[in-house]
Amino acid sequence: MKRTAAAFVVFASVSCGGQAPVAAPARPEVQPQAQTQPPVPATPTPTAKTTAPKPAGPPKFTAKVTKISRSRLPYSWKPGCPVSYQDLRLITMTYWGFDDKAHTGELVVRKTVADDIVKVFGKLYAMRYPIKQMRLVDVYKGDDYDSIDADNTSAFNCRAATGSSNWSNHAYGEAIDLNPRENPYVTASGSTAHQNAKKFAKRPAKGEGVINPGDRVVRAFASVGWGWGGSWSGTKDFQHFSRNGR
Repeated sequence: MKRTAAAFVVFASVSCGGQAPVAAPARPEVQPQAQTQPPVPATPTPTAKTTAPKPAGPPKFTAKVTKISRSRLPYSWKPGCPVSYQDLRLITMTYWGFDDKAHTGELVVRKTVADDIVKVFGKLYAMRYPIKQMRLVDVYKGDDYDSIDADNTSAFNCRAATGSSNWSNHAYGEAIDLNPRENPYVTASGSTAHQNAKKFAKRPAKGEGVINPGDRVVRAFASVGWGWGGSWSGTKDFQHFSRNGR
């Protein structure tokens, strides 16, 4: 049995045509995979730096000085006034209101002081000193009492001085009444003709538009040589500024 098995093995080998046995194809060698790095994100292209718009501030102070026609002064000027209306000038300018906003107002002054008044009110605007309103006294038909009662800042008005038969400095266009409610005319006894101004009759006082001795409003007018009625002895006119101090 063992011999027969051997013969069979030889026979099987020869029956393959005497050719050398074909080697099985080699198993391909598995190459280790190269480790790949994760993709690097592209560097963003720098963009122009955007700047948030700055909030708009209040408008700049502006003032325009022009001649004024007779028709604009139907009540405040008349023949016989100490100055001709042709010697007066209309100042249209910016002022800071009690509502914390810029407004445009009008004053009439003598032409010789117009530049000084522009300079002073430019300072008042820069310091945000509030002014209630600024209209020609002709809006009140030239009535000084009504203009004061409306807390109106005004200048030229051809009238006599309070309690006198002499011309007021307002008749020359060389005086200004500033916030007359907050800065009333007060007699030596401490009384004032305007009910809405009584709480402002003493100094120093607090409040918007109030003028106190030596404060920056007084100094602004003093810088152009104008005096303040609040410095008078006896009667005080806290609203009043004039070229000659009277």
